[in-house]
Amino acid sequence: MNKILHRKTMDANCILQLIISEKYRFQRHLLLIAFCIVVLYYSPPDYAEPFETYNRLAIFFLIISLAYSNMYFFVPKFLFRKRYLGYGLFVLSGMILSYYMHEVFASYFKSDLLPNEDDNINFFTFSFMIMVLIIASAAVKLFQQWIADAQLIHDLDLAKTNAELEQLKNQINPHFLFNMLNNANVLIEDDPKKASQVLMKLSDLLRYQLYDSSRDKVLLTSEIHFLENFLNLEKVRRDNFNFLISKEGELSGVQVPPLLFISFVENAVKHNNDSAKLSYVNLFLNVRHSELLFKCINSKPAVKAVNKSGGLGLANIKRRLELLFPSSHDLKIEDHSETYCVTLTLKL
Repeated sequence: MNKILHRKTMDANCILQLIISEKYRFQRHLLLIAFCIVVLYYSPPDYAEPFETYNRLAIFFLIISLAYSNMYFFVPKFLFRKRYLGYGLFVLSGMILSYYMHEVFASYFKSDLLPNEDDNINFFTFSFMIMVLIIASAAVKLFQQWIADAQLIHDLDLAKTNAELEQLKNQINPHFLFNMLNNANVLIEDDPKKASQVLMKLSDLLRYQLYDSSRDKVLLTSEIHFLENFLNLEKVRRDNFNFLISKEGELSGVQVPPLLFISFVENAVKHNNDSAKLSYVNLFLNVRHSELLFKCINSKPAVKAVNKSGGLGLANIKRRLELLFPSSHDLKIEDHSETYCVTLTLKL
């Protein structure tokens, strides 16, 4: 069943490319001309030769002239520019002119009409056929324009989304670096050895951010290692801090956008600093049935610290989730008296 659906999709894409792609422009024209020739060749003759050939050549050039003048002049110049009255006058003029041209040829070949054949044709019947030809040729150009406009809108939306994602990532990185450099600066005078450890671990984090965060996707295991380095860095800075990272399921090979979880972890670390008791951050990651569950639980201090940052990191990650997983993520935040829990579910 999947193979059949895949084959049908491929066939539909091939037909679509044949209609709209510049690469197949020559093939499209060739098919149109071949179709007109086949229709005229298999139509019953009205006149004796060589007048039947002259008649068919006249009809062929009439059809081609109408189709191409409509597609490459009247549709772009009138219909695309919403000059409907001018385009309507062209359609009406085309029907009338084509009918009278047919009548002139019919009267000229009248003496060579085959027995039992009638070259008389009703004006409305002939006009209807000409109108169908004009509408069909206009429909091709309208469809091509619609596809081109849709592709342009898609490209603009994609460029806007990518620009916004890059801007959000750039906001995350300086925010994170500012905190870590500030921590190292405080430790330089109090404990130079710890400050050195902090800077070494910070260099590992920067390496990840410089080389991996520029990609669209990174391995989940690399992202977990990055979080582990971050939490180890915090553990060096703070004596009364502990953390746990629990991993379950088939994590190997799973890819996620870079720096996806750091804002949650950074937020947890920033708001659980308690000098009176041990503070902690526990991370749980589980991959099951093409679904990734991420949970971050942190302790809360007895006295809540005043937050003047405005929650920039958390606001950024919420916006990134909306852009990256518009309908395939579920974010749940639980603020209890002693713990703060963030649960994120992603469909991979």
